[in-house]
Amino acid sequence: MEAFYTLQGEGVFMGHAAYFIRLGGCDVGCFWCDVKESWDKEAHPKQSISQIVKEASSFPARLVVITGGEPLMHDLEELTTALKKEGFSVHIETSGAHPLSGTLDWITLSPKRFKKPLPAIYEKAHELKMVVYTLSDLEWAQKEAKKVSDSCKLLIQPEWSKSSKNLPILIEFVKENPRWQVSLQTHKFMDIP
Repeated sequence: MEAFYTLQGEGVFMGHAAYFIRLGGCDVGCFWCDVKESWDKEAHPKQSISQIVKEASSFPARLVVITGGEPLMHDLEELTTALKKEGFSVHIETSGAHPLSGTLDWITLSPKRFKKPLPAIYEKAHELKMVVYTLSDLEWAQKEAKKVSDSCKLLIQPEWSKSSKNLPILIEFVKENPRWQVSLQTHKFMDIP
């Protein structure tokens, strides 16, 4: 769908320079999604892997984030292999609703109730990012956290439109559950893509 050089705005690598590759196509359909135009994978022109890697390589950072939509609707083997050959650390942000593919250095799993992750992804996730829209999401987050490895980072993030209401509650949640940390969408505060 699009690719751009910016800062990672959320999660463990927040603040790091990164090249984002947003793939078209999503069958999860979060109603709060801020890139609904990514859902229809046929709506975006195809681009060759060599073009994508060449553009990514024109920037100094060697961190790539593959996102969507739902990036695992695509087989990522050829793309990630080409990126790794150019020295990139390859991260993915996924709902986990499709099988993993490609060579990935960091997997951010952000499960959605609407289309649950495949069981095999939990043990491979490096970061579990739970978006909190309603307070019942906190209970669900704790259930999801039991499915990941002990080394997986646990992040709780207020859905953007509910931030002012839910952030104080998330702060108290983290104080009571110190394995978790709050993740904010800092790119929105900085007004960058």
